[in-house]
Amino acid sequence: MKDIIIRPATKQEIPEVIGLLYDLGRPRPKKDSDVDVFRKLVKKYLDDIDKSILVAVVDQIEIVGAVSIIFLSRLNQITYEMYIPELIVEKKYQRKGIGKNLIDACINLAKEKNCHRIRLESGHKRIESHQFYEKLNFIHSGKSFSKIL
Repeated sequence: MKDIIIRPATKQEIPEVIGLLYDLGRPRPKKDSDVDVFRKLVKKYLDDIDKSILVAVVDQIEIVGAVSIIFLSRLNQITYEMYIPELIVEKKYQRKGIGKNLIDACINLAKEKNCHRIRLESGHKRIESHQFYEKLNFIHSGKSFSKIL
């Protein structure tokens, strides 16, 4: 595999991060003004001290993966919980260690912040993703419920 670097995303890389979200199946803009809204949302995320986006860069040029992170306070814990809403690796770069490198970076960051756990969710149909997380010693620890409004 080529040289892979995991590092924090910059504001100049917002378009690449948004593009990766589309690859994950996240909503695309319905109109031109939505693109600006998406950019502002990612910028706001990058400005928040309790949030982070790490990117995987190949050969110091191409962003091929990203992970978003939120540090959450819990009412019954004195330390943060790291929550990972999105982990994305471009299809042609999957199975090359990039996802593992992103998760390893998250684990290191969680340890630095003294988090008590890392939590993430994965859709029911993403069987390969479930196998990936289990291989990295994540356990299926609960059900997630949502209500679309």
